[in-house]
Amino acid sequence: MLISGKPFRTLWLSPEDRRTVKIIDQNKLPWSFEIADVRTVGEMATALKDMQVRGAGLIGASAGFGMYLAALESLGKTDFRSHLRECADVLIRTRPTAVNLAWAVQRQMCSLESCESAEEAVETAMRGAIEIADEDAEACRRIGEHGMSLISRMAERKGRGKVINILTHCNAGWLAFVDYGSATAPIYAAHDLGIPVHVWVDETRPRNQGARLTAWELAEHGVPHTVIADNTGGHLMQHGQVDLVITGADRVTRNGDVANKIGTYLKALAAYDNQIPFYVALPSSTLDWSLSDGLTQIPIEQRPGEELSLVEGIDSSGRLTQVQLLPDRSPIANYAFDVTPARLVTGLITENGICSATTEEIESLFQFERV
Repeated sequence: MLISGKPFRTLWLSPEDRRTVKIIDQNKLPWSFEIADVRTVGEMATALKDMQVRGAGLIGASAGFGMYLAALESLGKTDFRSHLRECADVLIRTRPTAVNLAWAVQRQMCSLESCESAEEAVETAMRGAIEIADEDAEACRRIGEHGMSLISRMAERKGRGKVINILTHCNAGWLAFVDYGSATAPIYAAHDLGIPVHVWVDETRPRNQGARLTAWELAEHGVPHTVIADNTGGHLMQHGQVDLVITGADRVTRNGDVANKIGTYLKALAAYDNQIPFYVALPSSTLDWSLSDGLTQIPIEQRPGEELSLVEGIDSSGRLTQVQLLPDRSPIANYAFDVTPARLVTGLITENGICSATTEEIESLFQFERV
C-alpha cells in the first residue's frame, strides 16, 4: 500500500542487514510514521505483546520472522533445536487468541526440525518467513477481488452513482496484515475501480485501532470515511445508513464461529436485527480446523487494565501524552475479543472465494488445503 505515495509493507527483511527485520511501529500512528528495527526474538516478542505489530495476518508473519531471528540466535549453540523450541514457546505465548501466530510458528518448526545444522536452519527459516509474508499479501489481494464483486453487485442493485456505506470494526486493513488487509481489501478494490464507497469506522475502544489505524490508512488511500463512536453502529443501521458490514477475524472455527475485536458480536446482532449483510473477511491461515465451538473453545485474551483507564493522544502543544479516565479505586476488566456465532454471519470472504459460515461450505471451499 502507499504512504505519501511510496509503497510499503508492514514488515520486511532489511536489504542492508539480513539480520534485521523492519516493522512499522503502529503504536506511533497516526501522529508519527516510524520504522523500528527488530533484531532478536525477545524484541519480536515485545513487539507482538506491546502491539507495535498487530492484526491476525501481521501477527503470523511477525512470528514467522521471529523464528528466523531465533535461528540466527542458534548459531554456535550446541543444541540449536532446543533453542528453536524455546523461542517458539516464547512467541506463541505473546498473543493467545489469534491463531495465525501459532500457525506460523508451527509451520516454521515443521521445516526447522529436519535441519542438520544451525546454518541450514537460518536459510530455511528465512525462506519460510518470506513465504509466509508473501502468501499473506497474496491471500489478502484475492480476498479483495472476491469481496469487491460483492460490493459491485450491491452497487448495481442500489443504482448508478449511489454510495455504498460499509461499516467495519477495529483494524482489519493492510496494517493488520502484510499488505492489502482483509476487511478493507474489498473496499480498496472497489474504490480503485470507481465504485462510490464510504466507510463508517468504529473507534474501537480501548486501543482505538479504528480511529488511529483504519482511519489513517483509509485517508492515505483517499477512501471516504467517517469515524464514529463504537456504540453508534446500531443507530446508523436503524436509519438505513449502513448497506454492508465487513469485519476481520482473529480466529474462525470449522463451523464458522468468529473471534474478533471486542464489540464485533454487538455489531453482528445489530446487523441481524436490521437485515443488513454481515461478512467476515479472512485468509485461510485464520481458520482453526481443530475447533468446532468458538464460544467455549477459543481463548479470550485479557489485556492490562491500563489500556482502558488511560487514553493516549496529542495535547494542545503537539506533544504525545496520556490522561487517566477512570477513578483509581475502580477495578477493570479488559477483554480484548468476543465470539460471534456462525448463525449471525452472512458469509466468509476468503482467498478461495465466498462461502456461508457452515462446516460443510468451509470444508468444501478448502478441501484441497486439508488433504
